[in-house]
Amino acid sequence: MTTTPPSPLRLTTVDTADTVRIEVHGDLDYDNADHLLHAVTTKIAQHPRLRDLHLHCAGLDVVDSMGLSILLMIHRKTSAAVVRLHLDDRTAKLDRLLRLTGTLDHLTAPLTDTANSPLGSSTAEPPMTSGEARPARPTGPDRTT
Repeated sequence: MTTTPPSPLRLTTVDTADTVRIEVHGDLDYDNADHLLHAVTTKIAQHPRLRDLHLHCAGLDVVDSMGLSILLMIHRKTSAAVVRLHLDDRTAKLDRLLRLTGTLDHLTAPLTDTANSPLGSSTAEPPMTSGEARPARPTGPDRTT
């Protein structure tokens, strides 16, 4: 059996004041995925007016569970920074992985205004203030009537 050596991850970036495009080539796997996370984290820190982060995925080959984990972490970081994440030119393999894991819609959904989101609605619990105690949920079985 012949195995091909892992393809190192190569990133090419193009920056503007409010947009960063990162072309991703190679394997997004256990050995390389942290490199992409570091690049994205650095770009977010360097561009305070950043609104859109485009990951150009046409050059992606293998994406393993660590690669998927890094994409989810990048989504968390971009959402926290109010930056929209775009996964452009996804390969068929990447789309299949994202569909199978149920993460495609999560990773490609547009940012929502927190005032209009379900978390910002009046049905959500208000944020706790320092030192405030929230009553515990009863631990017994649910009652049926």
